[in-house]
Amino acid sequence: MKLTLDWLKDHLDGDFTVQDVVATLNRIGHEVEGVENPADKLAGFRVARVLTAEKHPQADKLQVLTVEAGPEVNAGAPLTIVCGAPNARAGLVGVLGLPGAVVPASGMALKVAAVRGVESNGMMCSSRELELGDDHDGIIELPEDAPVGASFADYRGAGDPVIDISITPNRQDCMGVRGLARDLAAAGLGTLKPLDVPTITGDGAPATEIRTDDPEGCPAFYGRTISDVTNGTAPEWMRRRLEAVGQRSISALVDISNYVMFDLGRPSHIYDRAKLSGPLVARRAKAGETVTALNGKDYTLADTMTVIADDRGVHDIAGIMGGEHSGCSAATSDVLIEVAYFTPERIALTGQALGLTSDARSRFERGVDPAFLDDATAIVTAHVLAICGGTPSTVTRAGTPPVGVKTVDYDPALSATLGGVVIAPERQKEILTALGFTVIEQGGRWRVQVPSWRRDIDGAADLVEEVTRIHGFDAIASVALPRADGVAKPTATAEQLLERRVRRAAAAAGFHEAVTWSFISEQEAAPFGGGDWSLANPISEELKVMRPSLLPGLLAAAARNQKRGADSIRLFEIGRRYLSDAEHPTLAVLMAGDKRARGWQAGKAAPFDAFDAKAAALALLDAAGAPAERLQVMDAVSEGSIWHPGQSATLRLGPKAVLAEFGALHPALTRHFDVGGPAMAVQIFLDAIPAKRASGPARAAFAPPALQSVRRDFAFLAPTSLTAAELVRAIRGADKASIVDARLFDRFTGQGVPEGQVSLAVEVELQPMEKSFTDAELKAIADKVVAAAAKVGAVLRG
Repeated sequence: MKLTLDWLKDHLDGDFTVQDVVATLNRIGHEVEGVENPADKLAGFRVARVLTAEKHPQADKLQVLTVEAGPEVNAGAPLTIVCGAPNARAGLVGVLGLPGAVVPASGMALKVAAVRGVESNGMMCSSRELELGDDHDGIIELPEDAPVGASFADYRGAGDPVIDISITPNRQDCMGVRGLARDLAAAGLGTLKPLDVPTITGDGAPATEIRTDDPEGCPAFYGRTISDVTNGTAPEWMRRRLEAVGQRSISALVDISNYVMFDLGRPSHIYDRAKLSGPLVARRAKAGETVTALNGKDYTLADTMTVIADDRGVHDIAGIMGGEHSGCSAATSDVLIEVAYFTPERIALTGQALGLTSDARSRFERGVDPAFLDDATAIVTAHVLAICGGTPSTVTRAGTPPVGVKTVDYDPALSATLGGVVIAPERQKEILTALGFTVIEQGGRWRVQVPSWRRDIDGAADLVEEVTRIHGFDAIASVALPRADGVAKPTATAEQLLERRVRRAAAAAGFHEAVTWSFISEQEAAPFGGGDWSLANPISEELKVMRPSLLPGLLAAAARNQKRGADSIRLFEIGRRYLSDAEHPTLAVLMAGDKRARGWQAGKAAPFDAFDAKAAALALLDAAGAPAERLQVMDAVSEGSIWHPGQSATLRLGPKAVLAEFGALHPALTRHFDVGGPAMAVQIFLDAIPAKRASGPARAAFAPPALQSVRRDFAFLAPTSLTAAELVRAIRGADKASIVDARLFDRFTGQGVPEGQVSLAVEVELQPMEKSFTDAELKAIADKVVAAAAKVGAVLRG
């Protein structure tokens, strides 16, 4: 929401500066995002008169002008300006940009320069170059009596500061200048002026019938016709204010509707009655109906949407945007003014479904004042009559606006108990009255009537917020939370401690933490089987589905990084997956691009592979306290379509307890997210990791053995279907008292190995405890190792 200081003073009487306004707005909860003075960008531009205009000696389309811009600039001699505008001529009064001035539209700094051999001392400017309009066919032409030599910013009255305010969604009443003025007056900055609502009786019934056939979407539809209007240009003061807040001036009738919307927070619409056929009706759209909106785009409507239509078809998407073919033009002579109340929820759902935003939608979906229809109709009518002339009809009031008296029971003592600051009851009553509330005292308690424009007030807590913010949040004393004496006890839960451990382990392993949205689009969720939960009212279609996996966010982040030149991507995230049964804490890892950059030692760059994903999964599971040495590698079953067949697996404690899945992502998935090259991923299901015993350690503290360990190597011939993990696990269990570790150190296929088999070499570490092993004991252990391998199908290689 933007407003200017001069505009604010139309509603607020008092002696205050823009600094006073900004400080007060911030103090009472309206965040000021910035203040801009339009005069700043017009510095260096002056009103100037063209004295002579001669053809450029070396260019057919250029002229050489001599220009007078006042004694401060000319110093007795006219300036020479080279100009290509077709309307440049002797006697024209326009705007001259002097050397050093910066053209607002392009950011170009003007300087003295030779143009085709003729020195030019600045530039005569067009409206587009000064961002004052779209006209670029010629330079600006000012009235002949414009003061030559004056600052153009002063001449235009552009020294009115523009204040940009971030209005919170609950404050629909402050989506107009008057609402903000009311808050400022309540805070002690000036006095709110009475709103001037004219009385216009009208002559005869409206020439066009008005009604509402959709009382749920449009409970009230008011309107009147005005004949014999002249749709010219809006007054300069109105155009200047609209342009200051970012609205392009179009015509008097359109500008009037926009001005009332920004002034009073009340959207309206003015139709060209000659383009209407039959009654104007608020109704439900028919499924498949289309409308061309004012933005030039066609929209297909659903039967849940409210529209404004006549006998020919739809003219408006109600409360959001008007139709292109019923708008006013220079030839408009008879108009119909529409002022309606649309149900906020219907407007929000329609706007989201169509992906259409507008200033009107932002106000209607928050909820405009339902009691302001008659006054708004009169105010819009008065502006039309004053600027465009014409003869008005009476007002048709179709439907009933949802105006009801809401009353809240309130105890003034709540400002201290709930708000944290003691405010005298008299001061609270003064604040509430200034904000438009009516206070009725009944035996120490109050019944407070809520004004029709405050849709956000539901209970006593809301009234506490009103009195404390106007009184000043800075008046609330800072009070420390109570705490027990002595050293504070740890408060982190077991789940939080687990997340801390794996976060540190992932960061220490060289992965970069990412924080992505918990919501993704339906297209991103589709490869993962879709989402079990979707938002009914998402802020965007891109943030609609609660993620079934953390990988979509990491893949999207990887794609963005690759597009910015990243060669090696190593990301991790700890968050929640949202499945049908519950939220599941998860650690996800993504590796894409180069594992190792190219170099003179290794040659070309090496990509990540599935074994890198497995190593990361095991390391992180070990950091999480999972029994990594006991995990079984089994086929990937969860979200099978996302994994590359043969290059992915799961890590389990038994056949059902899946702790993690890892491997290469399916190429179709990486293409879906626009990730270049193969990508490896890990998902560790933190809630599946067995919790540690609460009673304390399960075994005695580790004491290093006194005797040196012994290592023995075994080579086995095994069928290719036997995984190395199964063989190593069988060997490790052959003699649990003596064998402390076993690891695969070689895998070989080729000469000497029968077809369908593989040679697996395993290093076994033996640890003597009481005394060193004898040869007989070592042979006995070796026999156990060979026997255990034989049980899984491996035989000792001769």
